[in-house]
Amino acid sequence: MLDPRKTETDEEIKIIENVLRPRKMNDVIGRQKEKDYLKIIIEAARQRGEPIDHIILHGPPGLGKTTIAQVIAHEVGTQFYATSGPAISKKGDLASILTSIDVNGILFIDEIHRLNKAVEEMLYSAMEDRNLDIIIGKGPSARSIKLDLNPFTIIGATTRIGLLSSPLRDRFGIDLHMDFYSFDELHLLVLQKARILGVDIDDIAATEIAERARRTPRIAIKILKRIRDLSQVKGQKKIDKAITLEGLKMLGIDSFGLDSLDRRILQTLVNNFKGGPVGLSTLAAALSEDIGTLQDVYEPFLLKEGFLSRTPKGRVITEKTLRYFNKDE
Repeated sequence: MLDPRKTETDEEIKIIENVLRPRKMNDVIGRQKEKDYLKIIIEAARQRGEPIDHIILHGPPGLGKTTIAQVIAHEVGTQFYATSGPAISKKGDLASILTSIDVNGILFIDEIHRLNKAVEEMLYSAMEDRNLDIIIGKGPSARSIKLDLNPFTIIGATTRIGLLSSPLRDRFGIDLHMDFYSFDELHLLVLQKARILGVDIDDIAATEIAERARRTPRIAIKILKRIRDLSQVKGQKKIDKAITLEGLKMLGIDSFGLDSLDRRILQTLVNNFKGGPVGLSTLAAALSEDIGTLQDVYEPFLLKEGFLSRTPKGRVITEKTLRYFNKDE
């Protein structure tokens, strides 16, 4: 069974990053509230000749955190540097990155909640005072050197804002929660990406993809590309509703946007735990899946769409889940 959330080939990733990602704020579909807010912040900083304040972007994966960070850098007209929390394992790594940033440059740190504790503490003074304290030598001969940094902006992205320590979270002046897209926004996004890819798709087919993409742009794009592959192999020049439904069936995505693992999660709750409540670790063990995958990728959508409910005792199914399986039966 194909899964539209699986890792793509290097060539496909290059297409997504270099072609499908918007570069200007006006090209970003949806996020109108966030765009209006950011435009004011960017223009104010530009008028003062200062870097924009540090920004934290948080929300489920695939909702455009990296894209927004790149668009901000393009709109500001400054250099964009990108890394990730796990990649900065030592203080020296952070010092090397920060000292190489140009004036008013933007450093994007993905998965910032996974920063090493010592590195995170070093980042505090860098963000607040724009300097670094470096210890040279060991023992009695050790001495501290203060390095001044160019004015810069940190944009952090995380799927688990609760794992950020309070001192780090407090140093971000701008907090943006990236929520799921609406179906109308995803519909416009599918049409936009189809034009960029040179794919001819009708309005009904775009609607089908939008309604089954889990309200997530990344998944909508991946579904579009797989259906493009199917239509190409079958020699069909235009993607219509029939070829779209065939592709969605091939991918195992139903009319609610649920895939095979979504259904396994809900079926396990119904059959093995009598609907819950059940702890996430117990559920992950029953499914032989990683806890982080369930919590970050699958659970947010199931909660948002009302298939799951989270209680102090654990996860429980809802009436919508029972109706869903009764309908299938």
